[in-house]
Amino acid sequence: MFIPLHDGVPLRFMRAPYVSYALIATCVAVYLLMTLWQSTEEQIAVAAGFGLIPSVFFGAAQLPADLVQAPPWLTLFSNVLLHVGLAHLFGNMLFLWVFGDNVEDAMGHLRFLLFFVLCGLGGSLAHALMNPTSDQPLVGASGAISGVIAAYLMLYPRVRIWGLAFNWIPLRITALYAIAAWILFQLVQGLVDPDGHVGWWAHLGGLGTGAALTPLFIHRRMTLFGRAARG
Repeated sequence: MFIPLHDGVPLRFMRAPYVSYALIATCVAVYLLMTLWQSTEEQIAVAAGFGLIPSVFFGAAQLPADLVQAPPWLTLFSNVLLHVGLAHLFGNMLFLWVFGDNVEDAMGHLRFLLFFVLCGLGGSLAHALMNPTSDQPLVGASGAISGVIAAYLMLYPRVRIWGLAFNWIPLRITALYAIAAWILFQLVQGLVDPDGHVGWWAHLGGLGTGAALTPLFIHRRMTLFGRAARG
């Protein structure tokens, strides 16, 4: 695996990626509220009530009345703000920190926010459709962030990214190779471990949604794939 740390691509159209910062702050705040002020039982109840449970979403199962926190359709969106552990939270927020600023810059604040929400929705739907009988709640921003990663790859494939290969080897590698390897890993895992505890199909659904929407959401002055941005 490759953990991105820095790309060095300057912003072109805005001073700061305020939406990316707000999304990170929101996810961190929700996580802190769950872990610092709630018992383990309450955390489980929140994950069950606001996480996406495919069997509940499709009506094949029902949550106990005391666990119902939101209508099933709303969990397609609410699950994106929840994370089940510090490593889960940190990994997602790191990817959003490294890649989100330049994607937001290429789209604008409001369009990026809508893009993020739609990618999260695409990831949630993909997970539910591929695991329709699952009783496990899906939580995490991975689907939405996968869409951001897809957009970054389409915008800056030639940028060289600093990161850690295999989680500990410092390496500077072209975004095309780093992200393509990450996508391949998601696809392989989704095929060999479809019923695992990681929402691989949410990642892939977010990727596909992001790739489809990116040409529609970027500024007219932005180009796809061909521009050799420097980082």
